[in-house]
Amino acid sequence: MSRIGKLAIAVPSGVQVSSRANEVVVEGPKGKLVHTLPAGIAIAREGATLRVTRAGEGREARALHGLTRKLLANMVAGVSSGFTRTLEIVGVGYRADARGNSLYLSLGYSHPIVYQLPPGVQVKVEKQTVVTLESSDRHLLGEVAAGIRALRPPEPYKGKGIKYAQERIRRKAGKAAGAAGGS
Repeated sequence: MSRIGKLAIAVPSGVQVSSRANEVVVEGPKGKLVHTLPAGIAIAREGATLRVTRAGEGREARALHGLTRKLLANMVAGVSSGFTRTLEIVGVGYRADARGNSLYLSLGYSHPIVYQLPPGVQVKVEKQTVVTLESSDRHLLGEVAAGIRALRPPEPYKGKGIKYAQERIRRKAGKAAGAAGGS
């Protein structure tokens, strides 16, 4: 039995979980999310908890058991409390500005970059260098954060670029540090 898959998912009050055929719909104060269950995986509601079960002991069913349970747990957590991801912009003249459903970024290129946010993702910009993304869908939030970071990934010499708030950039010594006594 999967160690992750056998754990129960606690459903807080205010969150409704419904399933029909192979589709699970989770609704809460932060929104509505839908997930299609893979073949051989089923869910059962037991009071205020959900349990994910698998039909067989095949390799694919075992692999999908824990994955499906974690995806459903993320959906329940997302519609009840939501997820946030913080990005930091490092560099002289690098800045961000949120206007409606767009994020305007100045990242040292000859032109500003306009990043259109998908529906379901909200953005807040503090101090022009700290961007906070919020969403009820963890997967979508991760994709958007990675897409913004990819516009100017942090470089290892000066650390300039867009990085996650908890990310540590491994720094390299420059050319001058390696050249001790020339010819």
